[in-house]
Amino acid sequence: MNTPVYLDYNATAVVRPEARAAMAHALETGGNPSSIHAAGRAARALVEKARDQVAAMIAAPASTVVFTSGGTEANALAIESAVAAGARRLIVSAIEHDSVQETSRVLGVEVEVLPAGADGRADLGWLGKRLASWDAADGKPFVALMLANNETGVIQPVRAASEIVRAADGWLHVDAIQAAGKIAVDSRALGADTLSVSAHKVGGPQGVGALTFGPRATLSRRQHGGGQERGRRGGTENVPGISSFGAAASAALRDLAEFNARATWRDAAADRLKAVGAVVMGEAAPRLANTLCVATPGFASDRQVMGLDLAQVMVSAGSACSSGKVKASPVLSAMGQGELSGCAIRVSGGWNTSEADWSRFIEAWLAAYQRHAARHPQAVAVGA
Repeated sequence: MNTPVYLDYNATAVVRPEARAAMAHALETGGNPSSIHAAGRAARALVEKARDQVAAMIAAPASTVVFTSGGTEANALAIESAVAAGARRLIVSAIEHDSVQETSRVLGVEVEVLPAGADGRADLGWLGKRLASWDAADGKPFVALMLANNETGVIQPVRAASEIVRAADGWLHVDAIQAAGKIAVDSRALGADTLSVSAHKVGGPQGVGALTFGPRATLSRRQHGGGQERGRRGGTENVPGISSFGAAASAALRDLAEFNARATWRDAAADRLKAVGAVVMGEAAPRLANTLCVATPGFASDRQVMGLDLAQVMVSAGSACSSGKVKASPVLSAMGQGELSGCAIRVSGGWNTSEADWSRFIEAWLAAYQRHAARHPQAVAVGA
């Protein structure tokens, strides 16, 4: 029997051995990092080491890194802080993660959508015109633009967007959760006022994230308690999780060049699928080396995912999932590909993915496609 192949790293990465070892060490160390005795000081040292490691991954001052319960909380902390600072109208890109979209919509302020083009990149022409006409009564402009999309892997023009936002004296929040550890991330060079990351996307544990903030952003504590994280987030720090996050961040930074060289494996898979009529989403734009979002007309996403799973190859539907049900992808709809949303899958490799894994995916997908085409010849045209 073949060994299972996991190609759903954009959902969650396999935990790195360095991260497992760091977590085990932290669990053995014990202690509350707010305590001043020896065990507390040892725990504090682990947290601060991890803070340095995460800061290095995103080229941010360690003093600006705030640990959270995950990427969702990090995004919420940034958005809620902007509203607390006086933002009355938010601009959120059409391709943002649900955690950004939903948080923005429940805060009692107006939300506008920054559109994306057919290639999946944000329309900066639209952004420039909109901010040029900004009404001061709406407070400081707030713009949310992720660095790399979780579905398509398309890398966004964040640096160019930051120049537009700064010219309007605005606040730019960058969700770098999918990008960190996969491309070089320099939060200050990008011009991000706040930037979020998550442990489980880089090979750390689930339930740990972080937010970094620049000098133009004012964070407002949203979770109250004992003044942890320099008073920016209450609650005893998750020392094992944070320590594990730091180790994963260091390993991801170390492996960055090798990771990006693997784009050839993804492209080889894309070529095989395109030969039978599949459409690669965002192909014309820069993309993460590990991510392939591909739609095949007439071949439903859930059938592809199930067919591959039967062959012990794990991928996800290209559209967002909730409680195991596939719904239309706002990202693909924003790209003008809504009609293909129900036929898309996302294949995403990671730190321990091999070329053989991508080859297994290709062969399993082609076999599933041929079976489907034989059963539904009118829906699918079989290629070479």
